[in-house]
Amino acid sequence: MTAPSGGPGSWSENILEYFLRNNQITTEDGAEIIWYHAANHKAQMNEALKSTAHMIEADVLLPDDGSEDCQPIMAHPPETNSDNTLQEWLGEVTKSNKGIKLDFKSLAAVEPSMMLLENVKRHLKCPVWINADILPGPNGNSKVIDAKPFIDTVTSFFPDVTLSLGWTTGWHPEKVNEGYSWTMVKEMEYICNELNQPVTFPVRAALVRQSCSQLLWLLKKSNRYSLTIWTGKNDNYSIEDLLYIRDHFDKNQVFYDILEPQNLQFKQAIGIKVNL
Repeated sequence: MTAPSGGPGSWSENILEYFLRNNQITTEDGAEIIWYHAANHKAQMNEALKSTAHMIEADVLLPDDGSEDCQPIMAHPPETNSDNTLQEWLGEVTKSNKGIKLDFKSLAAVEPSMMLLENVKRHLKCPVWINADILPGPNGNSKVIDAKPFIDTVTSFFPDVTLSLGWTTGWHPEKVNEGYSWTMVKEMEYICNELNQPVTFPVRAALVRQSCSQLLWLLKKSNRYSLTIWTGKNDNYSIEDLLYIRDHFDKNQVFYDILEPQNLQFKQAIGIKVNL
C-alpha cells in the first residue's frame, strides 16, 4: 500500500518509489531511507550533501530583527540567526540528488519560503516534504502553527507537495508519558481527509508504543498516509520499541529519522546494511 505517486520527478512522488527508481535503495522499506537532521548552518549543510543521506531535513524561520525585507534563514529555535539563508541553502541543495524536508516553526516564514522554492522548482526534481506541528500533542507546550493558513499557503504554491503534519510533544524522564490519544489522531484525520496529496505524520519514538492502536487506525484511513518516527536528543526509549513498531506497521508506511547510536543498532537488528 503506497501513497499515490505524482510520477517521476514530481514533488509528490513517494520517496520509496523515487529512491528505488534511482537505485539508491533496494526495496520499498522506509527503514532504508537515511536522514540528515538539522542541516541548517553551512557546515552541516555541506556535511549533509557529502553524506549518504537520501533526505536532508532543515529548519526555516524569519530572523527577529524587525526589518521589513528580512529573508528566511536556516535555524532552529532558540537560535534566531544563521550563516545560511534559505535562498543560499536551496542554491546548494538543488545541485544534489537528495530529497528535502523543510520544517517551519512560524507561519510568517511559510509564504516567503514558498516563493523561494518556486524559483528553483525547475531545478529540483527530488521529493520535497513541508513540515509543521499543527496540533497540540502529548505533553506539548510549544506553539502550534495554525493548520488552515499553513496548508492553504503551501498548497496554493504546490498543490501536490508531500505535507508532514505533526503534533507538538514533550517527554519527561521522571514520569509516565502518555501517548497520542484518540482525540489527537481523530483531529488530525479530520484535517487531512480533505487533502489530496501524501501526508506523513512525524511521531516521537518514545510515545509510539503506547499509541499503536491510535496510529494504526490513522494510517488505515488513507493510503496517502505514513509515519515518520523521530527522537528527541534526551528521550529514553528502547530498540525493542522500534522493533515493535516494525512488527505492527507496514514497512512502506514508516520512516525512521532517529539519532545515533539507536539508528545503527536498529538497522543492524533488522538486517539493513549501514555504510559508515
